[in-house]
Amino acid sequence: MRRVGQPAVVLGRIDLVRALGRAGIASVVVADSDDPIRHSRFVTRVIARERLWDDETDPSAPPPLFYDSDRALQFVSRNRDRLAQRYRFAIPDGGLLDELLDKGRFLALAERLGLPVPRSASVAELARGDGGELRFPVVIKASPYRDARWEQAGVSSKVLRVEDRAALREVLPRLEATGLELIAQELIPGGEDRVESYHVYVDADGVVAGEFTGRKIRTAPREFGMSTALVTTDAPEVVAIGRETVERLGFRGVAKLDFKLGPDGRRHLLEVNPRFTLWTHVGAIAGVNLPAIVYADLTGRPRPPVRSARAGVRWIWPRADAAAAREDGTSFPAWLAWALRAEVKGAFVLSDPAPYVVGRLRRALRR
Repeated sequence: MRRVGQPAVVLGRIDLVRALGRAGIASVVVADSDDPIRHSRFVTRVIARERLWDDETDPSAPPPLFYDSDRALQFVSRNRDRLAQRYRFAIPDGGLLDELLDKGRFLALAERLGLPVPRSASVAELARGDGGELRFPVVIKASPYRDARWEQAGVSSKVLRVEDRAALREVLPRLEATGLELIAQELIPGGEDRVESYHVYVDADGVVAGEFTGRKIRTAPREFGMSTALVTTDAPEVVAIGRETVERLGFRGVAKLDFKLGPDGRRHLLEVNPRFTLWTHVGAIAGVNLPAIVYADLTGRPRPPVRSARAGVRWIWPRADAAAAREDGTSFPAWLAWALRAEVKGAFVLSDPAPYVVGRLRRALRR
C-alpha cells in the first residue's frame, strides 16, 4: 500500500479500515486484543479504548478519528470536547445528533421540517385510540434506542410488526413492562428490497462533498432483518430527496438516509444514521470513497477526485445471504454463480484475507 499522510484512528469495523486503505490511508484501530481486525494489512497499530486519552499524538497535527457504529458514535459525541483536544473528527452538532438518535424526537423534528416520514404516534396514544390518522398494520420501535430490554420482551428484529388493534392489546403488556418509550409508525407495504439509501458527506460549509445511492437486495430475516446483500445504484430521485433532507436538517458530517418506496411511488424517510456504515467499502469500490474525502478535509490535504458512483457494485454476507436466497426460492447453484461475481464478500477480501482467516481459525479452535 502506498501510504498517504498520517494513519487514521478508527473506532470501527473492517469495512471502514479497508475503505481508508484503498486510498493509501493506514489505520490505528481501537479494538480488543483478540479482534481479527488487528491482522488487516491496512492496520499499523492497535490500542485499547481507554488508551485514547493518553495515546501519543502530535499537538501540531492531531490524527483524524473515524467511527462507524452507534456505540462509537455515542462515545465520540459524549466525549467530543475532550477528544477534540487530541483528535480531529467530523460529527454533527450535538443537539441535532440527539434528535436523530432518539426516534421520538426525530419524528417530532421531521414533522416540524416537513420531512416525508410515515405517519406515527406513541404506542400509548395508539392504545388509547388517539393515533389520529395512523392505520394498521404498524411497526413499533423503541426510543431512544434498543437495548437488552427490547430482546427480553421477545422481539428478535429491529422493529415489531403489529397487524391490528387486537394484536396490539396482546403484545402491549410485555412491551410496556420494558419501560422503554415506544413509537408506532405506519407500515409502508413492500419488501426490504424497496429500501433505498442515500450516502453523503456534507462538509463544514454545507457543501455536499461526496454522495452515492444504494438499495437492499435481501435481509435475514426477510422482514426487518439484517442486510445480507446490497447493491449501489444510479438513482437521481434518491439523490434529490436525500439532498433536500440534509439541507432541511442543516446537517454536517457523514450520514446514511434510508427511504422506502411505497406502492404510490412516494419515498418515505425511515431513518437517518449520522455515521459511516457497512456501505463504506462498497461505496469506495464504486468510486465514491467518503472516508478518504473526510480524511482530506480533516488533515488539510487535497480531496481525492470525486465522480459518480458506479451502479451495480454488490456487497454480500455470503453465509447469511445463501440462507436468505434459499428462503426466497433461489437454488444454491444459481445463488453461487451470482454471489461469486459480487465485488465485496463481507469479511473476506482476497487482497486483505488475514482478518477473515484468523477469525475462522479462532472459531474452529474454540469448537
